[in-house]
Amino acid sequence: MNDFNAALTEEQQMDLLRHTERSRLRALVAADTQAARALHADDFQLITPIGSMLSREEYLGAIASGHMRYVSWEPEAISVRLYGTAAVLRYSAQLEIVFGGHTVPRARYWHMDSYEWRDGRWQAVWSQATAIR
Repeated sequence: MNDFNAALTEEQQMDLLRHTERSRLRALVAADTQAARALHADDFQLITPIGSMLSREEYLGAIASGHMRYVSWEPEAISVRLYGTAAVLRYSAQLEIVFGGHTVPRARYWHMDSYEWRDGRWQAVWSQATAIR
């Protein structure tokens, strides 16, 4: 599917996914929406910790405008389940964000992201964050 690199071992694909997720997080914290756009599928959807759903354009638009600004996003170990050209990633992370001018204090969240191999690269398709209490 879309020149999927079957020459890589399963472990190499999993490492590539971990690297891709960390790259995505760095782009979001840096507000580098050009880099982030390439890592998010056109039909990407985010479910926020408060249950709102954002499309890729809504999400990256909020970051570009400064309405949403990640101060830090520090993932712990990233677990990967690989299903051919689809994958699910899960990890906890320390996250600090400014949303609408209001600082959300640093807290821990669970993150679950689904990726698909599209256009010769792994892209995030769905993402959900849940606060750890």
